[in-house]
Amino acid sequence: MESLRTEVESVKSLADPLRILLTGPPGCGKTTVILRTLDLLSDPAAGFYTEELRSSEGGGRLGFDVVALDGQRGPLARAGGEGPRVGKYAVELSSFENVGLRAVEAGLREPHTLLVIDELGKMEFLSAAFVTLLERAFQSPNPLHGTILYRPHPLADRFRQAPGVESIQVTRQNRDALPVELARRFSTIRYAGLA
Repeated sequence: MESLRTEVESVKSLADPLRILLTGPPGCGKTTVILRTLDLLSDPAAGFYTEELRSSEGGGRLGFDVVALDGQRGPLARAGGEGPRVGKYAVELSSFENVGLRAVEAGLREPHTLLVIDELGKMEFLSAAFVTLLERAFQSPNPLHGTILYRPHPLADRFRQAPGVESIQVTRQNRDALPVELARRFSTIRYAGLA
């Protein structure tokens, strides 16, 4: 029975790439789940994740960086800076586009590369180029693993409801088990697509 289920998943995967978006309130572990999943995969992945930047003195949040899977990084947003704002943070669109979008573009060149997009959120949605790139990514043959804004938002809702997208809420109860399950699912899909 298990082999039949795997076979059915494999056949489905040839037509529909696996697209999983993690959601949940800030601080629930979405980015950690993505990074731990990537640690378990040996197949190629391209894209970016976001990382908090904290003060070394008091530990207060200064902003966020965008980090490409190839190691390139740059500022995504800084408290009190110049540029379009989300709350107290000024978003550095050129840095985000140079690091994050470049990394996803690289992944789109190879259809079996897992696209990693952390996150589809308010700051990132300020970039029209990012929204256009998301449309391409969601229509591509690439599998996709990302995080998405927890609360309703017109753009987030559009991608959350796109055909073939599975949304998984990260909780304290499931966040430790999710990386193994997600790595298994992405490995099954990718090997089937290469067959």
